[in-house]
Amino acid sequence: MTELAHGQHPVTSATDGHVRSLTLNRPDRLNAVSRALYEALTSAFEYAGKDDAVRCIILTGSGRAFSAGADLKAHAETPPTAAERKRYARAAQRANAAIQQCPKPVVAAVNGAAVGAGLELALSCDFIVVAEDAKLRLPELALGTFFGGGVAHTLPQRVGHARARELLFLGDFVSGARAAEIGLADVAVPADEVVDAAGELAARLAERAPVPMRLAKRLLGRAPRLSRRALMREEAAALAECMGTRDWEEGIAAFRERRAPRYTGE
Repeated sequence: MTELAHGQHPVTSATDGHVRSLTLNRPDRLNAVSRALYEALTSAFEYAGKDDAVRCIILTGSGRAFSAGADLKAHAETPPTAAERKRYARAAQRANAAIQQCPKPVVAAVNGAAVGAGLELALSCDFIVVAEDAKLRLPELALGTFFGGGVAHTLPQRVGHARARELLFLGDFVSGARAAEIGLADVAVPADEVVDAAGELAARLAERAPVPMRLAKRLLGRAPRLSRRALMREEAAALAECMGTRDWEEGIAAFRERRAPRYTGE
């Protein structure tokens, strides 16, 4: 495993095979988000997205939380100016967009509390593995503020519009176990198994051929905005592109020979 960042950098990075792990690294503040953290996260995802050696990304938090959300203590101590608020909001949008638009599948390993902006980051991921006893909440409206990070899009996709209204309007806590029951998370496991479970899922995803995985993620992200005819055209184009790759040939050969495929991304 190669460490790519250390110390008090707001986001640390490590690579194990084809899996890149990105860790929110403000454990003394329960990984509360800051503009610096958002900017570091954006850079980390853009870098990983362009790295051909990376086929899957895990996002998790250091210490006992995934992320407690906005650093309200810091905001109260030094109230941001109007310009600073805009820069912060733009940084949050860019970070979540970098996750959502990353060409590689992203697995959130929610090892503890995921609140507000922290849960928004998890919702931007493709898969969410959560600790059964984790506390999840979107409290923005209850606090007189507003949500961001594209949650008006990502949350209804996961739980439906009725449940999204409940979670956003009431802002109640939901346990990790309950989150898995209602589709807010994909699977809930004991807290000490979250990292391993996320790693196992990421390893499976990393075994898939990179080209069709990239095309599938892009198309699924665009699908709600496309007509059926446009969607069919894009599917056909993606299929034709995949059939021109060496990995397509390898997949067919592996199926015929009854062995595991060895994809190279070509």
